[in-house]
Amino acid sequence: MEEEFLINCTPQETRVALMQQGVVQELHIERTHGRGIVGNVYLGRVARVLPGMQSAFVDVGLERTAFLHVADIWEERNGGGQEPRPIERILSEGQNIVVQVLKDPIGSKGARLSTQISIAGRLLVFLPQEKHIGISQRIEDEAERESLRSRIQQLLPPDAPGGFIVRTMASSASSDELATDIAYLRRLWSEITQRSKGAQPPTLLHHDLTLAERVLRDLASSETTRIIVDSRENFQKLSFFAQEYMPQLVGLLSHYTGERPLFDLHGVEDEIQKALARRVELKSGGYLIVDQTEALTTIDVNTGGFVGARNFDDTIFKTNLEAAQAIARQLRLRNLGGIIILDFIDMENVEHKEAVLAELNKALARDHTRITVNGFTQLGLVEMTRKRTRESLAHILCETCPTCGGRGEVKTSQTVAYEILRELLREARQFNAREYRILGSPTVIDLFLDEESQALAMLSDFIGKPVSLHAEASYTQEQFDIVLL
Repeated sequence: MEEEFLINCTPQETRVALMQQGVVQELHIERTHGRGIVGNVYLGRVARVLPGMQSAFVDVGLERTAFLHVADIWEERNGGGQEPRPIERILSEGQNIVVQVLKDPIGSKGARLSTQISIAGRLLVFLPQEKHIGISQRIEDEAERESLRSRIQQLLPPDAPGGFIVRTMASSASSDELATDIAYLRRLWSEITQRSKGAQPPTLLHHDLTLAERVLRDLASSETTRIIVDSRENFQKLSFFAQEYMPQLVGLLSHYTGERPLFDLHGVEDEIQKALARRVELKSGGYLIVDQTEALTTIDVNTGGFVGARNFDDTIFKTNLEAAQAIARQLRLRNLGGIIILDFIDMENVEHKEAVLAELNKALARDHTRITVNGFTQLGLVEMTRKRTRESLAHILCETCPTCGGRGEVKTSQTVAYEILRELLREARQFNAREYRILGSPTVIDLFLDEESQALAMLSDFIGKPVSLHAEASYTQEQFDIVLL
């Protein structure tokens, strides 16, 4: 299926939309201040060695020292099965060391490092310290794996240092394309080693590509027809990058100069808003409900207003078929990962179940992320997993609601009013105030002035003290204070 990429660039962020037949299939967002450092290569200095933890802290110029475990230290070993040496025999404080970031810093934890360097290209991953040629596990055909391995070996000069991992995209690549990638990766590694000579730690030797550059390296495929960029500066940068490393993509790049914003023109802004909503409408009148939680994501299918088929079974079947396609698109669009539970409308017909499952698998085949689908369970649910490759769209663009704390609901004004009455009684028993004042949201205060006015008057008589009311427009519905006067 033909596809095109829309790249919207501003100084603050870069957004990429993958379009197929005019419909948004994937969204990628990278913010300038939040760019990750995974893949970056640094010349660092060992700040501290901890023999008890078999790890070390390394200063690479970040806010916090980064963490290096002995298992992530590469050592050339003769023969297999050798135990790694203790870290105190490998590293010493003040030692200079070239490291690569495996994990970004999270919370109070520093970045996780490795001394085994890997440089990713479009088709291959270069391992400067290794000697073997590995093949992506997603290429399952054994004959194809052997063919790729022998093609790479033929392209390499005799006794050439370094090893390679062949990526999935290489399965349909020509020998010229593979040779171009090998040359690009070797030149990149040569530049890194040159920068490290004479450099003083901490020094950044290599940073991973920007999102726009990764579109060219990782996302563009043989089905890509156009890559449209709305920034002249970034268009020129990408053109230079493509000419240098991926000449076959130069002709696909074009600069958008129209007055109307690129994402508005193609309806991407509307799709972003829809992708953040809990409810997804289906063309037939049915709908999906998508709930993302810490542990898993659930997607519920409902018929809604769809009553177009001859009988109820056909209505359910057609809704489920449409939902299978919509679910596959929503997983990509929202970048949902981890455990996913799909609750299709119950079907008695076994053939209908198999057809819906086949439709789901067919739609998921377009997804580049690793997916496993386990079929229908005894409860009629479909269990599946989708590998987490980056944060979901909702986690990038949204934060937890301060009013409901992420529950998706708030206490009713009546519930809050009764809480206030109980708290008022507690306060009256502990403190002998002249008067009590209730500060609350306008909806709760209105309730005390109307429906619950008698309850408040009864409590005031019971405690023998006057109670006044004050509406605070800035308070959320659950928020209140009792002031002692």
